[in-house]
Amino acid sequence: MELIFLAALCSVLVSILLKFAKSKGFDALQMIAWNYAVASFLCFVWFKPELVDISISHTPWWLIATLGIILPSIFLCLAKSLDTAGIVKTEIAQRLSIVLSLLAAYFLFQEQFNSLKIAGIILGIIAVICIVFPQTTSTQPSLNHTGMLYLLSVWFGYALVDILLKYTTSLGLQFAVTLNLMFIFAFICSVLYVLLRKSQWYAKNLIAGGVLGVLNFANIALYVKAHILLKDSPAVVFAGMNILVVLFGVIAGLLIFKEKLKLLSCLGLILGLTGVICLALAI
Repeated sequence: MELIFLAALCSVLVSILLKFAKSKGFDALQMIAWNYAVASFLCFVWFKPELVDISISHTPWWLIATLGIILPSIFLCLAKSLDTAGIVKTEIAQRLSIVLSLLAAYFLFQEQFNSLKIAGIILGIIAVICIVFPQTTSTQPSLNHTGMLYLLSVWFGYALVDILLKYTTSLGLQFAVTLNLMFIFAFICSVLYVLLRKSQWYAKNLIAGGVLGVLNFANIALYVKAHILLKDSPAVVFAGMNILVVLFGVIAGLLIFKEKLKLLSCLGLILGLTGVICLALAI
């Protein structure tokens, strides 16, 4: 459980760092670029991918390149969502992307559903509706359209990444090789975008991006390690990770960033956690 706890903590620390960076004048895109440079290096050192498995003709380069474009784009949407919608709603939306992934698994990969999976998906969709479209009061305006857009982009985006990763593994490419190539492509795409914007590079963004890369990779490595050590209890890893991330996100939002939860957002949080538990029990 220590690995799951640390993986969840790293995940939320990524969000906290991105949210703080905005207020301190850091460039989120430059941080994201350097994050992928560091993550690709750590991936190579930690997972030791078999480079002999890379083939010009058999490696699905189009898929890896697609993920290399989507990953930094979604990361940037995550940063924008943290700024406009807050860390609590963003973390819930990110974790509930599993709902869309499961729906894709049913329609694209013919995965069988039971009553618990169906219940988890329904609860998850209702939870997302509650947090994206909360009620408006005279003193607290509803989430603006920009915030809604970024929240939905996080929800859809992380689901899309999960779906593409599932498809990638179905082609037989090793996980470590896939992950390393994705990080490298994501770094290249991020750098090209920064260059197109003609932004000036600053050392502080490199340092912050390095920290971001360590936390981002640690989240992935610890989560994978937990699945390996608890291979007979995948539900524990799945539920533990998602529930802890949401809870840590709520604590960070309420205590650090002084965010306030409306009634519908609280209901969405409860329904989301209940949905995650149902999905975990269905594994």
